[in-house]
Amino acid sequence: MKRQLSTYPLRLPASLKAAVAEISKADGTSINQFVTTAVAEKVSAMKTAEFFTERASRADITAARRLLRRDGGQPPEPEDRIR
Repeated sequence: MKRQLSTYPLRLPASLKAAVAEISKADGTSINQFVTTAVAEKVSAMKTAEFFTERASRADITAARRLLRRDGGQPPEPEDRIR
């Protein structure tokens, strides 16, 4: 599969670009790689928050509490116990 790439002219304040350049140089990566990774991390965090917000909207708290209070079940195995 061929990767599609696109370019985006990015304007950064000089102080921020200098900080990114310093960090990426110390890390042995390019500024482009640093910015790409930072954007990917931000997108991932936002998508994760969106996922959990959507899941929470479908939660049935009453049913969950009922499940936690139910009788029965097996005691934990010895290796599952908190020491």
